[in-house]
Amino acid sequence: MSNDEHSDEVLELLGQQRVRQILAATSSEPRSAKELGEECDVALSTIYRRVEDMIEGDLLVERTRIESDGSHHSVYEANIDHLDVDIEDGIIDVHIHVREDAAQRFSRIWNDIRES
Repeated sequence: MSNDEHSDEVLELLGQQRVRQILAATSSEPRSAKELGEECDVALSTIYRRVEDMIEGDLLVERTRIESDGSHHSVYEANIDHLDVDIEDGIIDVHIHVREDAAQRFSRIWNDIRES
C-alpha cells in the first residue's frame, strides 16, 4: 500500500464515529469486544468489523488476556500515541506514531545499534 493510500485509509477510518469511540476507549486500557460493545452501545458485529479495519490500519493491536481461571480472550489496545497530518505541496500525509512498550523500545534501540 502506498503512503497516499495509507493516509487516505487512516483519514477515512478516523471519520467514523465508532472508530473514534473505540480508539478513545482503548487508549487507557485494553478492552474486549464485549466491553467495547457495551461502552460504545453497539452490536458486537459492528465492533468486530471496526476493530478489524483498525488493526489493518495500524490504529489498534490485538492481545490475549488470560483470566485467573485460565480462560483467555482477545482484547484490543490503541496502537498510537498521536497522529501528524501534514499538508504540503498538494499532498496530505498522515504519520502514525505507534506506542512502544519497554521490550519493543529496547529491541528497536538494540537493532539501531547493531545496524550502525
